[in-house]
This record gives sequence, C-alpha cells and structure tokens, in this order.
Amino acid sequence: SSNEHKLNFKKSKEACLSYIQDALLQKQWKRAAEFLTCYVESLEKDYSREHIGPSEMIWRIGTEILWHHSQSSMKEFNCFMEQMKTLGVKRYLKVCLEHVFHLLCNGQIDEAYQNLSLAESWRFGEQTAIQDKEMKLIQAYRGLLDYCSWSKQKNILLEHGEDGFADLAVEQEMHGYFRKAAVNLKEIIKIPGVWDVFVKCYVDLLEFYGDHNEARQVLNEYAYNSKFPANPNAHVYLYQFLKRQGESKKSLISALKILHDIVPSHELMIDFNTMLQKSKKRKKRRLGLEVIFAALDYAGWKENAKAWSCLARQVKQIVISEKHLDWIKQEWNSRKDWWPAFHFSRYLAKRNWQENKSLSYEKALVAGILLGKDCKYFKYVSHQGCKAQLKRFRMLKKFVTRHNPVYLRISG
Repeated sequence: SSNEHKLNFKKSKEACLSYIQDALLQKQWKRAAEFLTCYVESLEKDYSREHIGPSEMIWRIGTEILWHHSQSSMKEFNCFMEQMKTLGVKRYLKVCLEHVFHLLCNGQIDEAYQNLSLAESWRFGEQTAIQDKEMKLIQAYRGLLDYCSWSKQKNILLEHGEDGFADLAVEQEMHGYFRKAAVNLKEIIKIPGVWDVFVKCYVDLLEFYGDHNEARQVLNEYAYNSKFPANPNAHVYLYQFLKRQGESKKSLISALKILHDIVPSHELMIDFNTMLQKSKKRKKRRLGLEVIFAALDYAGWKENAKAWSCLARQVKQIVISEKHLDWIKQEWNSRKDWWPAFHFSRYLAKRNWQENKSLSYEKALVAGILLGKDCKYFKYVSHQGCKAQLKRFRMLKKFVTRHNPVYLRISG
C-alpha cells in the first residue's frame, strides 16, 4: 500500500542518515560519501515536509565530507557549493558565507571577495528583507577584506621611508579601501553581537586617521552596552586602547576590574595586580591580593613565575609590616583545603626545582608563609637551594623560620 511504502521509505532514509552519521563520527569520509550518494538518489521519492529539508542535510553533510575527504579538490568544492546555492533561496546567503570561508582558508582571497560582491547584489523578493542579518554579514566580511587590502597598501607606503607617502596612486587606492571598509564595518558593529575582529579592524582604521574620539566611542559601546552579550575581549580592547592613549591609571583599573569579574584567569590580571599594588589606597592593594590569589586558582597559572612573584612580593610585604594579615587569612581560608595538594606537593616541588628554580623560589616563599616551615614544598626547595649553596635560598629559609608565628596566626 501507499502508506506502507512511505513508512518503509522513511525507515530506509533514517537508516541511511544513521550510517552517514556513524561514518562521519569515525572520520570515514569515503564511506560517508558513498552513503550520501545513496541518500541523494533516494530523495527523488521523498515527499515529506520536514522542518530541516533534504537540501540543508545535503549541504551540511556534503560540505563536511568535502572539507575532509583526501581526494576532494577545490574545483569540486566550488562546484558543490554553486549547486547548493540553487537548491534553496532561504539558505542562499548562508551557503555563500560558508563558501567564502572555505576560499579564505585556502588563500583564495580574490575569489572570496568576488563571491561576496555577487552575494551582496543578490535579490529575491521578500527573502531579501528576511535575510537582512545575513546580508549585513556578507557586507561586513567584504569590509574585512577591504581592510586587509587597505593594510597592505598602508604597509607599502610606510616602507617608503622618511619621505612619507610618496606614491600618490597607492595612497589614493589605500583611501578608497578605507572608505569602503569603514562603511561596512561600522554597520555590522551596530548590531548587538560578538564582532571582535570587525571592531579591532574598524578601530585600527580610526586610530590611523587620528579619529580617537570615534574609536573610544565604538569601544565603550562595545564594552558597556547592555544589549551586547558579555564579552571579555571587549574590555581587553578598551584597556589596550586606553593604554595606547596614555590614559590615567584610574581608567585602566576600571577597565580591568570588569575583565577580572568576567574572567579572573585572564593573562592581563598580572598587569591589573601590578597597578593595584602601586596604589596608595588600601582598598586597591587589598583587591590586588584578591586578584592574584584568584588567578592562581586556575591550572593554567600553576607554573606562571610572574604570578607567583606578584603574590610572594605582596605576602612578604604584609608579613614584614605585620599589617593586614587578615587579608591573607581571608584569602587562605577558602583555599587551605585544596591549595596544598594543588600547588605545594612534594612532587611539584621536585619538578619545579628541576625546571624553573626562580618559580620554585617564589612558590616556596608563599608555601612557607601559608603552611609554615614544615610544608613539604618549602622543605624540599629550601633544602635543595641550601645544598646548591644559593644565597637567596638560605635567606628564604631564615625568613620563613623567623616569621613562622605568622603561619600560626593565619592558620588559626
């Protein structure tokens, strides 16, 4: 019967898709291609109306296979993408974008630009309005390629030496790229979203031509507009811009404070800690201790000598002055159950000593203060340092032994 035929067809189609999925997961690209061919041939009898149509299935699966297949060529990929563009107008611009990405990955910049220009001129009734966001992306990526061309021309002109922009034709061409890039980049960053590469390029254009106020406005909007998703890079770009402009430490600290709240493990936390430690305000120095402790909570910082040096310096200052020991105690209370195994084991002491003696010195100082002179890490490193007759390790041992009562106050 007709219903039985449709049911059997549906089962066989689902089985075919399952085989394709299995082949993709196992990276069996040839096998996946064979099953996809069967799937495509069987679709001539498919009259179902699924939410995700067959053409999208073919596009997504076929692209993945051609990207990885050892025998696929750029010519085949281009031909496939052109076919996909004609299968459904609803996905036309998305397919164009993916085609452009593939061309860029293969270094075919001129071909990518040509495809973007063709896509930008595409019109199809109401679909043009529906795909407004995709069209803006098309324009934005064209602006990005215009920026790349502008950057190349800029470098050519700057290489001419002290006589400046000697080649008028090249300079005019560069300004032409600037105008085209600026228009498209400015439009995309008005839309709430994560536009890191576009923002960076647009700000670079503005700074080169001395429009620092516009650059500042763009970065502030990108970082602080509540309509945009939380984005650590937005605050990094703002901080870097403020630093280039020689802004006050207050402005720099303000930018990094928000970055710390979002990503306490960011590499700029060392800069943040350094600025806070130089402050005369007790509140900021207290925050500096919190910042460096928080950064060292993450595995990626375990062997960061600069971070341990920052912590060791501040802890040592507090111990010598015997002021604000409560700061250390507050930070240590939430970590004393897991930091000893995480940072101060005998195994780590041995490895750190072998690989980086400066790191082991800084960590041993912190370990000795936080865990006392009987700490495994401190005992091993100080013993090895004294055995090697290194003066600063002998001084380290004396310092920790002399201030061992501080450990009792912190741990108590």
